[in-house]
Order: sequence, then structure tokens, then C-alpha cells
Amino acid sequence: MSPQIFELLVNATVETLYMVGLAALLGTLLGLPLGVLLATTGRGELLQNVAFNRIAGVIVNATRSTPFIILVVAIIPFTRLVAGTSIGTSAAIVPLTVAAIPFIARLIEGAIREVDRGLIEAAEAMGATPLQIIAKFLLPEALPGIVLGLTLAVVSLIGYSAMVGAVGGGGLGDLGIRYGYQRFLPEVMAAVVLVLIVLVQIVQSLGDLIARRVNKRAIGGR
Repeated sequence: MSPQIFELLVNATVETLYMVGLAALLGTLLGLPLGVLLATTGRGELLQNVAFNRIAGVIVNATRSTPFIILVVAIIPFTRLVAGTSIGTSAAIVPLTVAAIPFIARLIEGAIREVDRGLIEAAEAMGATPLQIIAKFLLPEALPGIVLGLTLAVVSLIGYSAMVGAVGGGGLGDLGIRYGYQRFLPEVMAAVVLVLIVLVQIVQSLGDLIARRVNKRAIGGR
């Protein structure tokens, strides 16, 4: 591999990390509270609001069921409104975030629903308010599952970021398409795939490690 190609690979990796990192952060900031609301506003739940729960659920399901590459094209006007352009690394963060929010929300909802109902009943018996139950009981108890869910979300975003390269989003996907496919350089394509695999392995291993440590603390604190 020539020094020029190696430099392009490094720059593309940095762009991918930038896209995925910022999209994961924004997706978590918006998806976490949405997931909590989805888990706690159903019928008979702590913050019961059936109308909100159903409407939010429909929107989340509709977004999640849309193939990512179609979502990227469908929200181009919104991407231009937010980023000022629909092409480039910064612009790619918009569809990545839009895709991440409902995905993370459902993962958070699932993690919270796995918490033993007896814990909620015990907290209610102690006079805790719904918000106190969520903040001091549900979220800490669900934290290992939340960490694993967020790890899965980041891994998925790495894959999505490669797809964004097909529409001028930059990063490793763009490098693989422009140099590996269009210029018939199989070694570039192989290098891109290898870097993506390494990134996924690092993220998954780190997520598993954090989840184990959080789970041990949760068990030790009981």
C-alpha cells in the first residue's frame, strides 16, 4: 500500500470515528429519554399516557422499519436544513443520528422492561415518586442492559457509516467505493474491511467489559 493510500485510510478512519461518535452521542441524548418514556408511559406503568405511548411507538417503528439507505435519501431536505449541505462527513451525522434515536430508544425500553416488577412495587411501598423510581431504581438496575444496548447501537452505526459512503458521506465507506471499487484497487477494499472489523471488535469488547463491571457493582450494592 502506497503512503498516499495509507494517509487516505487514516483520514477516512478519523472521519468514520467522528461520524459514529457524534451520532452515537446525539442518538443517546435523545434516544435515552425516549426509551424511558416508551417503557413507563404504557397502560398501568409509572407515567401512564397511552396516547403518547402509541403515537411515539408508531413513529419509532416507522423510522426503524425504513432501510437506512432510503432514509438517507428521504431526509435530504432535513439534512440540508440542519447541516447546510447533504454531502460530506458532517452532513452524514444527521441521518446517522435520525437512525440511531429510535434504535437506541427501543434498546433502552427493552432493558428497563427487564427490571423486576417487584423492585418497582417495593419502591412505591417506600413512598418514592415515579421520577425517583426511574432515576434511583429503574435506570441503575437496567444499566448493564443499557450499556450492552448502546454497544450494539454503536456497532450498527459503524455499519451505517460505511453505507453513507455510497452517497458521498465520507469515511471508510466512501474510500472503499471510490478507490477499492471504482478504481479497481482490491487492497484498498480489503484494508477498509479490516479496519471496520477492528473497530467493531474494539467497541464490542469495550462494551462487554463496561457492562460486566457495572453489573458487578450493581450486584455488590444490593
